Amino acid sequence: MSSTQTPAAEEIAAGGRINPPENKFTSWLSHLLADLGKNGIFLALLAVILFFAVVTDGILLRPQNISNLIVQNGYILVLAIGMVMIIIAGHIDLSVGSVAAFVGACSGVFAVTWGLPWWLSIIMSLAIGALVGMWQGFWIAYVGIPAFIVTLAGMLIFRGLALVVLGNANIGSFPTEYRALGNGFLNNVFGDLDLDPLTLIVAAAAVVALIVGQFRTRAGRQKYGQDVEPIVWFVAKLVLITLAIGFFAYALASYKGIPVTLIVLAVLVLIYGIIMNRSVFGRHVYAIGGNRHAAELSGIKTRKTDFLLFVNMGVLAALAGLIFTARLNLAGPKAGDGFELEAISAAFIGGAAVQGGVGTIGGAIIGGLIIGVLNNGMSILGLGIEWQQAVKGLVLLLAVAFDVFNKRRSGGK
Repeated sequence: MSSTQTPAAEEIAAGGRINPPENKFTSWLSHLLADLGKNGIFLALLAVILFFAVVTDGILLRPQNISNLIVQNGYILVLAIGMVMIIIAGHIDLSVGSVAAFVGACSGVFAVTWGLPWWLSIIMSLAIGALVGMWQGFWIAYVGIPAFIVTLAGMLIFRGLALVVLGNANIGSFPTEYRALGNGFLNNVFGDLDLDPLTLIVAAAAVVALIVGQFRTRAGRQKYGQDVEPIVWFVAKLVLITLAIGFFAYALASYKGIPVTLIVLAVLVLIYGIIMNRSVFGRHVYAIGGNRHAAELSGIKTRKTDFLLFVNMGVLAALAGLIFTARLNLAGPKAGDGFELEAISAAFIGGAAVQGGVGTIGGAIIGGLIIGVLNNGMSILGLGIEWQQAVKGLVLLLAVAFDVFNKRRSGGK
């Protein structure tokens, strides 16, 4: 070998390869495309919002309408949290609408007919939801009947029981504290002002927590030598999210403040996000949905996990029924109609896989918001219920088709 050869030439002569110098623009672009792929559902929500903001001449983004969007769709978002967990594990629940109606009817008997305290009525109603979940979970987890069949039977059983409890009549009106669950607002803590300070303070705290959490996550990845996105794109995303939270908070502060329903949702998202992302139970749910047989061989108690999933779904269905009943100030025979379809749609639109094993709580919430924006926007435009149903069905079909397309493109079956 010639003594004049450079180290690079020596490495080539030895059969090695030299990696080309990293192109910063290419790296930045790859991170951008990867993020857009992972956050496609969020971009879809923004696109739907912008579309209806334009075609409704800005009515969609008025403070009152933004607040109503949360209040009117709160029960669907609650159901979507439980439903996505069920779907991740490879099951389905067709009974949640009937369970919500049944529990709402029971709460009407407790709070109105019997005159029990509002808080006791809520606790007893949630307990009934847990019992319903235990009933269905037993047949699914320990008897081995498919969830589709059990919950289809449950849809009929609990719809019938709701009619029995109500006697085919409406029950109302509910105590003021009970109604606050669906129609209440946390405001005027600092006095009756044009902008509610508490809402802005909570939003500012949320932004600070988000920024600190993101920087800690980035530092942790760097510490362990993991790949991180370019700092410019990282900061740009945080700025965009901060502006979105600020606009949302300003709209709420301009109207009536923070809806109680939003507080309930925020607590649920925080709790269930931790459960699904950082707990053993959450990892077991994903493992069962990914490959049930392998999960059993690895020692996961699949029956117990399935049972707990349906108990949880029963409690969340009960909570959704309470929120819906409180919003209407009425427990009626028609309550819960179509709830299961909207909850399932929210989960699938939010990225849950039909075969199980894939899905997130955040994705289900965004999917539910997309449905809510579609409902709200089409109602503002004066479209009939028949067209609204058709559009939502088309959106669901396209969402699932997109999931199937991505799996085929990545080599999955």
